[in-house]
Amino acid sequence: MNKIAIIGNGIQSKRIQKILKKLKKEFLIYKPINKKNEDKKNFKLVEKCKIIFICSPDVTHFEYIKKLNHNRFIFCEKIPVTKIKELNYLKKKNLKKIYFNYNFRFLKIGEILSNIKKYKLGKMLYTTIVTTKGIAGKKEYKKNWRFNKKKCPKGVFQIISIHILDLINFFFQIKKMQKPTLLNFSKTGDGFDTSEVKLKLKNNAIVNIFSSYYAPLFKYWLMIFENGIIKIENDNIEIKGPRNTFDKKGNFEVPKSMKSIKFSAKKDFDVSLVKSVIYFLNKCKNNKTIPRHHYWSSLKSNFLVLK
Repeated sequence: MNKIAIIGNGIQSKRIQKILKKLKKEFLIYKPINKKNEDKKNFKLVEKCKIIFICSPDVTHFEYIKKLNHNRFIFCEKIPVTKIKELNYLKKKNLKKIYFNYNFRFLKIGEILSNIKKYKLGKMLYTTIVTTKGIAGKKEYKKNWRFNKKKCPKGVFQIISIHILDLINFFFQIKKMQKPTLLNFSKTGDGFDTSEVKLKLKNNAIVNIFSSYYAPLFKYWLMIFENGIIKIENDNIEIKGPRNTFDKKGNFEVPKSMKSIKFSAKKDFDVSLVKSVIYFLNKCKNNKTIPRHHYWSSLKSNFLVLK
């Protein structure tokens, strides 16, 4: 009997399947036809598994978590849940073996932020982040659940922006979030393909996040700290500092590059997903609970999207 089950068989599920195959892990796939046809026979096979990957649409996560969390390790795609009352349930239960896949924490920028003291950049003062990809312009996406307001109420905000929002919250702690601006430029479905939101951090730094499924492919991060700068533009990361950089006359100059990293943004995402899966499987292998910072940061990010 396989000890790993994957719920769902969509794009993200297939990514997970590919990773598990490379890791030589056996698994079964469960996908009900619809709510009325739960396929109880095959679901019993899922219940016999000790490790569950929930890769079904967001609105289905909560019911699967409720049914399967008993003494099982669960890897659940973000967003964890889609209703405040469901989120309150997760807070009350304080589940110790559930891991929410905010894999942006494992991107190269996540590695840098994990070792931020190494670069002596000091406190963050301001950040602006732009991430865009034009999939809403494709005809085949008109019936995709991502552009259905019932299945994905906040569209690109709860699919893409939440990853970035979570990364910022994980490393810096968000104090306040303004109500996001949600727009549909493409008229693909009735969901939102574009969003913009402003955050205030615990230290009062400001962060702006713009995400779109209708703009050309582009990735841009500008993180300004009191003693340096981190800039990401598509496939390049550059760290500059310190603030007190002067020319021969004593005038301020743009800080020199301390580190420059060339990378593939697409590969970076793929690798971050692999690292996230391996991180989870190692916890399963050693029968260790998920660190509380991961769990509570995930719920905080979930709350900010739902409020």
